[in-house]
Amino acid sequence: MKTELFYDQDTKEELPLIVLSTFEGEGKKTFDLLKERGNRNLILLCVSDLNWNDDLSPWYLDPLFKKEPPFQGKADLYLEELIDKILPETKRSIDKKISYTALAGYSLAGLFALYAATKTSEFKRIVSASGSLWYPGFSDYLIEKGIDPNIDRIYLSLGNKEALTKHELMSQVKDQTIKIYDCLKEKTDCVYEENEGNHFKDETLRVCKGIEYILK
Repeated sequence: MKTELFYDQDTKEELPLIVLSTFEGEGKKTFDLLKERGNRNLILLCVSDLNWNDDLSPWYLDPLFKKEPPFQGKADLYLEELIDKILPETKRSIDKKISYTALAGYSLAGLFALYAATKTSEFKRIVSASGSLWYPGFSDYLIEKGIDPNIDRIYLSLGNKEALTKHELMSQVKDQTIKIYDCLKEKTDCVYEENEGNHFKDETLRVCKGIEYILK
C-alpha cells in the first residue's frame, strides 16, 4: 500500500483528517479540486496501491464477469492495517491537531467506508460516493449490525444511470442504496444525493461533493 498526505501549512492549527482509499494519482486531483471549490481546511490522506477487489470487499464473492477474479473479502485486514499502522504513523507525522477522522471512498472504496462504519469507532464521518452497495448481503448486514454510535454524519451518492444495467446484481444498486439511506437517516445525519450519469462520470467531483458535506 502507498500513502500520500496533502494539506496546506498555512491553514488552521486543528483540522479534520480525511482518509481516502483510491488509486495512485487521484489524491492530488481530489485535493486540488477541493481547494478550487473553496475547501482548504482539511488534511487528506490517500491510500492507494490496493488490491481493489480484495482489500475493499467485506466477504468472498464469485466473479461478476467471465475471466475476472473473485472478490476475496479482505476488508478486515485492510481496516486493521489502517487503524493499527497507517493512521498512527500519519498522525505522528502531522504538525497539526486532528479534530476528527473521516473515511471516504468511491465505488468499492465507498462500500468499504460503510463497512468500516460498522466495525470501529475510529471514524466520525463517512463518505460513500457511488458506493458498490449492490454487494450481496451488505444492506442486510449493515441494518442488522448498525453503525458505530461515534459516527455523526454520512454522505451517500449515486449516478442516476448506475442502475441501468443488465447485470442482475449491479442493477440493484439504487434500491440497495436507498434501503441503506432509509436506515441510516434514522440514526445519524445522513444525506443521499443523485448525480448525472453512470458509474464512471465525474468520479473525483463526486468524492469532493461528499467530503464537502461531511466538512460542514
